[in-house]
Amino acid sequence: MDFKPSPAVESLLERIEAFMAEYVYPQELAVHAALDDEVKPGVPYPQILVEMRAKAREQGLWNLFIADEEHGAGLTNWEYGMLCEQMGRSPVAAPMSFNCAAPDTGNAEILIDHGTPEQKDEFLAPLLEGTARSCFSMTEPEVSGSDPTTLQTRAALDGSEWVINGHKWFTSGAVGAKFAIAMVVTDPDAAPYTRASMIIVPIDNPGFNLVRPVSVMGHDGGPGHCEVRYEECRVPASNLLGERGAGFVIAQDRLGPGRIHHCMRAIGTAERAIEMMCDRANTREAFGGPLADKQFVQDMIAKSRMEVDQARLLTLYAAWLMDTEGKRRARQAISQIKVVAANMVMDVLDRAIQVHGSLGMSDDTPLAGFWRFSRMLKVADGPDEVHKMVIARRELNRAAKRAEAAKAQGGSNGATAGAESEPRVAAAPGPGA
Repeated sequence: MDFKPSPAVESLLERIEAFMAEYVYPQELAVHAALDDEVKPGVPYPQILVEMRAKAREQGLWNLFIADEEHGAGLTNWEYGMLCEQMGRSPVAAPMSFNCAAPDTGNAEILIDHGTPEQKDEFLAPLLEGTARSCFSMTEPEVSGSDPTTLQTRAALDGSEWVINGHKWFTSGAVGAKFAIAMVVTDPDAAPYTRASMIIVPIDNPGFNLVRPVSVMGHDGGPGHCEVRYEECRVPASNLLGERGAGFVIAQDRLGPGRIHHCMRAIGTAERAIEMMCDRANTREAFGGPLADKQFVQDMIAKSRMEVDQARLLTLYAAWLMDTEGKRRARQAISQIKVVAANMVMDVLDRAIQVHGSLGMSDDTPLAGFWRFSRMLKVADGPDEVHKMVIARRELNRAAKRAEAAKAQGGSNGATAGAESEPRVAAAPGPGA
């Protein structure tokens, strides 16, 4: 593994950094306020973002998340991950400026991979052009969001139409979106992982009822995390995305790269928090000297640096594994980074807020907003507890296979048995090896 950026990626990093310094950071708070004030049905972006996005597109900083050169920049997962880290330094304004914000990124990727030519013309093209936003409608309030086999929303085929009925919430980005991609049960009697399908639902369709943006930690503005009721919502049968019953497969295709993006953005957020923490410690005087001289503050900074660097290496490794061996072989590493990065960014932000004291609790710095925004990472795309359970099960399964292999080989300890294992980072030989 060599994570040194190519000249092309290095250039993109420099250009993104320059763009953010000139346009994003100075207008960060204004963007947040405008999202709350201006986004509404039919208005996907506030004017301040429309202007910033136009500048980004003119500079070639557009759709960088797409891995193929036909639609995007043709970057690998780990290369784009480096760009995500830069964008994560302003995790709301920057991704939207570069047309690289969730859930549009994941929706665009599955439309590219699974959409028909007609679906790409009608739904993908506006996303890539930046004239529309989308939302992803999966989570339901009545059942556990961490177990999608329990989904209750149904879609029944009636002639040439799907008729959808059900109750969703945390349909992120629904306010001002053009369409939703809904994960719904199309075959209730099928096996648990083939019951569901993905169906594209235009937001203005009769029967798509946006009940409310759910208030999340006191915030319900902007594109929102919305409660939606599907009530006799009819869409053409041709709006089925991919094959019938392939909802789980498509969801996993969507989540793998998305978790890399989320984790690298979290690392960028944490990097900015460390910079702010160090600046505060160097300039704030208390008890006869700068905070930087206090051992507790030094401990916070040292821990933060170590944790960020560890999380970055593990995330880049997971992305590299996806690029070289595929999503299935990378799944253990992806589960690990989902837990590691989500906890790391919260710990670093908490320390940075602490060093800033009452200022850190206010919205006069971005730290409190970062904390509110980042807390969702421990729940979204699978809660920490589910990922830990999956990580442990894979380890236990490998141990069982080693034991079986050892028994078959006549009682060896199985340490080198040929049981299937997840890839690991190779250790460098020690002295004298």
